[in-house]
Amino acid sequence: MNRILKLLVAGAAIPLVTTATASAQMAMPDGCKSEASMSGDMKMPSDMHMGEMADHQKAMMESMQKMHPAMMQGMMAKDPDVAFVCGMIGHHMGAISMSEVELKYGNDEQAKTMAKNIIDAQKKEIEEMTKWVNEHAK
Repeated sequence: MNRILKLLVAGAAIPLVTTATASAQMAMPDGCKSEASMSGDMKMPSDMHMGEMADHQKAMMESMQKMHPAMMQGMMAKDPDVAFVCGMIGHHMGAISMSEVELKYGNDEQAKTMAKNIIDAQKKEIEEMTKWVNEHAK
C-alpha cells in the first residue's frame, strides 16, 4: 500500500510516495556484514564459487536456495491472507534449515541454544499456519 506524504521545503508541499514495507525494514548489524557482500544484497561476489566456501557456508546457501522458491510459491496465492501465511511457512522452513546448519557446524553454546529454540518455535508455528491454510484456502 502506497502512502503519499507531503514534505514542506521552503514553504512548498512536495508529495513523497512511500511504501508500508519501507518502515518495516531493519538494518543488519555491522557484525553480520562480510567482505563478500558489504552491500547486504545477499549476492555472492561474481568471482566466488560454491567450491570456495566453507562447509557451513555451502549448507547455509543450500538452505536459502530451497527456502526462496517455497516462499515465492506460497506468496503467489490469489488471496492475500493465504499468500502471506503460505509465504511465512516457507520462510519458517528456511529458518529451521538454517538452524539445523548451526547445530551441525556451530561451536557457540548460546548460538546453538538459539537454533534449538528457533526450531521448536518455528515447527509449532508451521503447524498452526498449516492448520489455518487448510481451513481458509479455497
